[in-house]
Amino acid sequence: MTPSARVQSAIELLDAIIHAARGKGAPADRILAEWFRGNRFAGSKDRRAIRDLVFAAIRACGPVPPSGRAAMLRRAEGDPALRALFDASRYGPAPIGDDEPVAEGGIAPVWLAAALGESGISGEEARALLGRAPLDARVNTLKADSGSLSLPEPGEPLPTRQGLRFKAGTALEQWPAYRDGLIEVQDAGSQLACEAVAARPGETVIDLCAGAGGKTLALAAAMDNAGTLIAADTDRTRLSRLAPRAERAGAFVSETILLDPGRELEALEAWRGRADAVLVDAPCSGTGTWRRNPEARWRLIPADLDRYAGTQERLLEIAGELVRRGGRLIYVVCSLLDAEGADRIASFLAAHPDWRVDPPALALGRPHGTGIRLTPFHDGTDGFFIARLEKPC
Repeated sequence: MTPSARVQSAIELLDAIIHAARGKGAPADRILAEWFRGNRFAGSKDRRAIRDLVFAAIRACGPVPPSGRAAMLRRAEGDPALRALFDASRYGPAPIGDDEPVAEGGIAPVWLAAALGESGISGEEARALLGRAPLDARVNTLKADSGSLSLPEPGEPLPTRQGLRFKAGTALEQWPAYRDGLIEVQDAGSQLACEAVAARPGETVIDLCAGAGGKTLALAAAMDNAGTLIAADTDRTRLSRLAPRAERAGAFVSETILLDPGRELEALEAWRGRADAVLVDAPCSGTGTWRRNPEARWRLIPADLDRYAGTQERLLEIAGELVRRGGRLIYVVCSLLDAEGADRIASFLAAHPDWRVDPPALALGRPHGTGIRLTPFHDGTDGFFIARLEKPC
């Protein structure tokens, strides 16, 4: 493909991504993967170049762009080489008109950028949300140790117990160590969230929003497969991915429980008041993950935050019922909005004033409200809010 043809293909992909974002359809990665499968003429260098153009354009825009071309024109501002590729050559984009619409820049849609600012995320802190994320991995201590594990690339040690960092794009999932379950892809912030649980062998631990089980596997390793580990979620498809992952990792999960939304405690009745620790990795806006999913900020509307807050409050109440007296509740969101983090814990404590705040001692992060905040700018991780509470005896 010519450079101009790559730009035109990126514009067409951006049109599809913008349409999907407005309708909360497929994510950008999936749209690109399907396009690459259906257009075999695009070689590996073409695919890499098109992907880079698409994501650079997404990151350059704040609000949802009116079109893929407007998004690419925003990316082309100040880049004469890219502007020159709008040349009407075969398969290339038409020349740039004098009054063509150009997408707006910024961090996010105006209302969302304002909400981040009110939560203390602005300036360089906000711009870092749109950088490129590295590839972090956790060495699975059920099978290996970071001090003795031999890998095709050594990786940079992370300030987590068994974490390694690799450059973005490292084909880690093709390594024998990954196929054999010796390493797991997991952001450093997510690893620290698991460390905040302080799960120990012999305990009863519930991962209340287990999803596909990334944190569940880390908890199994921390418990050394000794104790009772429950993985629960309302999403059947995601939860079904845990069993093969656990088998590959050699992780013992005592039980997986599919929950009925609104009736979660019925399925978990046997564990009421019995858990030493309950992890609530709550559904949220994902504002802390924009380095990986920059178009996600185009999918949010203010009503989404109210809906998430309601779900988060309900999950905190459920977790509180499951924790034994003297046990701990760990609340985690990959969001930097106070409405989903510090405010939710403040609300829970107002309703349960006898619970005690027990901030975890983590290698990264800064105090925020009654918890710890991790950000890409300060910590080099995804954005997280992590709080730990202790139930009164």
